[in-house]
Amino acid sequence: MVAPFKNEPFTDFTRPDAREAFEEALERVDGELGRTYTNVIDGERVSSASFVETHDPSDPSIVVGRFPLATAEDARRAVEAADDAFPAWADTPWADRAHLLFELADRLRRDKHYYSAWMVREVGKNWAEADGDTAEAIDFCEYYAREALRYAKGLPVVQTEDHNECHYIPLGVGAIIAPWNFPLAILCGMTVAALVTGNTVVVKPAEPSLTIGRKFFELLEQVGFPRGVASFVAGQGRVAGAEMVAHPRTRFVAFTGSKEVGLRLAEQCGRTVPGQRWIKRLVAEMGGKDGIVVDANADLDAAAAGIVASAFGFQGQKCSACSRAIVVASVYDAVLEKVIARTKALKVGDPSDPTTNVGPVTGKDQFDKILEYIELGRKEGRVVAGGGRAGDVGYFIEPTIVADVPPTGRLAQEEIFGPVLAFIKAADWKDALDIANNTEFGLTGAVYSKDANHLAEAKKRFYVGNLYLNRKCTGALVGAHPFGGYDMSGTCSKAGGPDYLGLFLQQKSIATRRI
Repeated sequence: MVAPFKNEPFTDFTRPDAREAFEEALERVDGELGRTYTNVIDGERVSSASFVETHDPSDPSIVVGRFPLATAEDARRAVEAADDAFPAWADTPWADRAHLLFELADRLRRDKHYYSAWMVREVGKNWAEADGDTAEAIDFCEYYAREALRYAKGLPVVQTEDHNECHYIPLGVGAIIAPWNFPLAILCGMTVAALVTGNTVVVKPAEPSLTIGRKFFELLEQVGFPRGVASFVAGQGRVAGAEMVAHPRTRFVAFTGSKEVGLRLAEQCGRTVPGQRWIKRLVAEMGGKDGIVVDANADLDAAAAGIVASAFGFQGQKCSACSRAIVVASVYDAVLEKVIARTKALKVGDPSDPTTNVGPVTGKDQFDKILEYIELGRKEGRVVAGGGRAGDVGYFIEPTIVADVPPTGRLAQEEIFGPVLAFIKAADWKDALDIANNTEFGLTGAVYSKDANHLAEAKKRFYVGNLYLNRKCTGALVGAHPFGGYDMSGTCSKAGGPDYLGLFLQQKSIATRRI
């Protein structure tokens, strides 16, 4: 009997024993920095002539890991190995596949600070953000294992003169293309959802977070996923990634990342190649331009706290982050003042320090792009907090607020993916809701209001996949808040929800004439 699902609790770092354990994990990770890794294709360790390094964004002179760049031929071999492994894996009982996810969750739980510490070093998450990432990975394993046992029962169908059944069967080989901002949770979630449903996969983590991806892949091997069922490829999207997607034996692509890459994948998946026998399926989570609306009668202190937490958690590098504060004119100045005060109180610094609120952005390209948007903010509005680089070493940027941004300006429309918040003044409640909906994205949003009618209207008219009322717009929990959005935010896949595994399955209806 499997116990009901419960979310993994977050670590209480006010406890001395928890702090000591995390500091020990950081020391352990520091002892492993700079190692050279391999790709893993059909169970074999594979190197190449070209390498890429990942770096600590707090100090880019520190090499975190060194990886061989997979070639197109490497990616091709990985897809074909997965295709060869598919029939036996698809025939593996659902319960056996679910058991591996339960074991994976146990191992992550037993050594959770180790995996969180890698995120501190490789992508610049602070303790709490890294701990939340690892907890979500555990949740995905636990939740999808239970969901697999439910899907194993098939669908209830009407009985006629025939005996009628309807079962779920796996799709085939999947390309898992993961992001760097949730380098463990999202990689884990997409991968285990595909595996527990009987598919085989080729896993390609984002280049800035390859070490974390490789550590997760080692866990897959340790718990006993058979050879070829999963391969690990460290490669560039235009080379290894393109081959994974284009290969005729690839049946589906699970992707989380930018709108631009997601649209390119949609085009590639819609293009058939010789030897392809299916329409490729794309499961895509893309960008967001998420807004928090503050109504005239809202709790302004709660709204300010929610805005700051949503805008600057993990340096704003979340597709769910609040990048627009849309505030009704009568309380605009008061909310802006409260948000500025809270923002200036944030501590920017090394994420290995447990008192740090805001660490570095993850890489130089991101760093340069965000600074360009801040300069744009000086033209489109008023920079009232932050506004530049923090420190001389590392990719640190001050949490920045730009006030009086026009609703149609670039700062209000384009995904920045960094610690930059646009403050937008709305004439009234109706105008605020119209502004909130006026983007090409539809991922997350929040409303702070004490007006029951306005909250009811937001439920109907605020067009996002994840809406939060009187709370921040980040922090979706597996099982509680199925995650995914509309329009240019993706295919509304609802990760961590009861429909998600169905995206990796197809149905087979069987009718047996009674004799």
